[in-house]
Amino acid sequence: MGVVEDLADELAKDALKAAEEHGDDMIVDRVSEILGADSVTTQEAFLTAVRVRKADKRARVYLSKLGKPQS
Repeated sequence: MGVVEDLADELAKDALKAAEEHGDDMIVDRVSEILGADSVTTQEAFLTAVRVRKADKRARVYLSKLGKPQS
């Protein structure tokens, strides 16, 4: 990935972790607003990273609920 994507992904990880720790999903929105004030490109990369990470987490939860097949 490029610099923008790398930075945005690190911010996404940190923002999602902070949101979970504080029980405040608005943290992600606030970080997005801060980024958007200076760089729409970085904001878009951040929001994409957030969506990808949330989707990955939901998919992993689903798969873990399926359990392991009996052999």
